[in-house]
Amino acid sequence: MLIPAAVLAIFCVPAFSQEISYLVPPETAGPAPAVQPLVTTTTTLPEAPTHKFWDRENQILFAGVAATASADFAVTHANLQNGGKELNPVAGLFAGSTAGLAVNFAGETAGVIGLSYLFHRTGHHKLERVVSFANIGASSAAVAYGLTHR
Repeated sequence: MLIPAAVLAIFCVPAFSQEISYLVPPETAGPAPAVQPLVTTTTTLPEAPTHKFWDRENQILFAGVAATASADFAVTHANLQNGGKELNPVAGLFAGSTAGLAVNFAGETAGVIGLSYLFHRTGHHKLERVVSFANIGASSAAVAYGLTHR
């Protein structure tokens, strides 16, 4: 306990050694300068480039999301039918039936599109695309894992 206090005291010494003078030096004494009015100007930033939500790039990305989710569903369903185990705890809740598993993956796709739309509406157009890329990557990794661990 003594060592941290000593270190703190050593680092605080330069702060206490600073001298603040509230006296006006003689060479700057004289009439007070006139107060200049504050002039503000309003500049408008150029509009960020916008696009329609259902543009070609999003259509391709959402088709990729749906395709990889479908592939993930097919591989997961096949593995579960052969005695495998669902490793995703959320999908595991729905793994008891084929319909439940299908609803899980359809909900995942709808969630990605919904989150992308939220980012689109709030002007985060890069994040709008990143959501789809991240989901495609995660689903592709799940499909690859499922195929290699049959």
